[in-house]
Amino acid sequence: MDTILTMKGISKYIYDGEGKALKYTTVKILDNIDFEVRKGEVHILMGENGAGKSTLMKVLGGIIPPDQGRVQWKGKQVQFKSTKDARAHGISFIHQELNLCSNLDVAHNIFLGREPKKNGFVNQSAIYLESRKLLLSLGFTIDPKTVLGDLSTGQQQIVEIAKALSYRSDLIIMDEPTASLSSKEIELLFQLIRDLKQRDVSIIYISHRFEEILEIGDRITVLRDGKYVGTKNVEDVNSDDIVKMMVGRTFGEMYVCNHKVQEKPVLKVNNIRLNAHTLPINLHVNKGEIVGVGGLVGSGRTELAKTIFGARKRFEGEVYFGEELISNLSIKERIGRGMAYVSEDRKSEGLIISMDIAQNITLASLRLLFSKGLLKKSKETLVAENMVKQLNIQSKSISQKVNTLSGGNQQRVALGKWLVSNPKLLILDEPTRGIDVNAKAEIYKMIDVLASQGISILMISSDLQELIGMSDRIYVMRDGSIAGEISEKEQMTQTNVISYSFGENAV
Repeated sequence: MDTILTMKGISKYIYDGEGKALKYTTVKILDNIDFEVRKGEVHILMGENGAGKSTLMKVLGGIIPPDQGRVQWKGKQVQFKSTKDARAHGISFIHQELNLCSNLDVAHNIFLGREPKKNGFVNQSAIYLESRKLLLSLGFTIDPKTVLGDLSTGQQQIVEIAKALSYRSDLIIMDEPTASLSSKEIELLFQLIRDLKQRDVSIIYISHRFEEILEIGDRITVLRDGKYVGTKNVEDVNSDDIVKMMVGRTFGEMYVCNHKVQEKPVLKVNNIRLNAHTLPINLHVNKGEIVGVGGLVGSGRTELAKTIFGARKRFEGEVYFGEELISNLSIKERIGRGMAYVSEDRKSEGLIISMDIAQNITLASLRLLFSKGLLKKSKETLVAENMVKQLNIQSKSISQKVNTLSGGNQQRVALGKWLVSNPKLLILDEPTRGIDVNAKAEIYKMIDVLASQGISILMISSDLQELIGMSDRIYVMRDGSIAGEISEKEQMTQTNVISYSFGENAV
């Protein structure tokens, strides 16, 4: 297979100012990295946050120049001066946050800023005709006159890919492309990637999801601390091999279990229905116990969590917290009793990312911390600094805006926000979604410490290894109800969880 891209000895420095005197130190963020892509392959690029993935892609995409090394594109040495220059050579970048205008229609998004002209005017009919051709060539019948904001996230991603191909791209960089997609949309994306491969389009695919890598990738390159670790054929590695390349340890070594479960129910759910037509749900969580909730996307896991927390209407049934019936209590009252909920969507439901770390950490506990209604900055600072230290949140200060933190540190802030409220039950919905392997290991350690302190954990996860590795018991959901319970560790296998998910009896 022909090599279409070669990056050799790529290094990049930044100059970090320290203190009022602005003493600058040189930091090497890319250190002599080699990377190549073959024609028509899906090349996975992996590494924990800060490993250098994004910086390397910025060098390739013309956003920043390398300080050392060279780039060869189609056999010729190049240095792209801008993203426009890179696109003109056939390299397109699809970012995790889609770079589209939701108020414009599909066609005008695809040709934004380079609309075809006729007699000096924008040729509207040509825009719609060419957009329809592009979408049909990808196997999709999306109406190019549809306003982008009316499409699903998956369909918007298809529009972004169509836009990339409209530049006649030979290489497309996809950064965490499935982060906001449903399972059906992921299947459509994967089929589209396979079709692009057949057309000899190369893909650089950045992801933290091991199941995706093994399904869609041809080769994988791992970076660690700005250095090149190695390149392997995907067929020759498993998830443990990849993790060891990334962080120097295997999956099994990431899960810690030092907590002891106490046979004292903290949460009891009796005959709750999530909807009028679903079967009743019964479950319980003991003191200091980590109870996992598995199931496919759409099985009702998040709906169950929000119902328990009081953020969603229940149909029949009762919720007990300790010995108290709390079914009719408000969210505020449930928080006051010691219940906490870390949402799967930390950016829109878990945090106010435009605010700083200190403000977010104290957000759920303002009445507890400031009972007289007056916020004392000194106390807020003390509480926030203690939590930052306890959770090892990597930041310049507690005044740093949350939207400038890495995904793993944002997740720590979301967790810290609820720990300040002294919870007895912590509901975690996808606690490690979108964060790197090393950050995951730190989160697992925190969860185990919390359980050791007697805090009960109800943890929803789509990551089967995480679900099995962390849970004392597992409930598996299907169609808004409990399809099965797995209470013995030796029976916690991916086969059993998947079997229940599809409505089959576990082995």
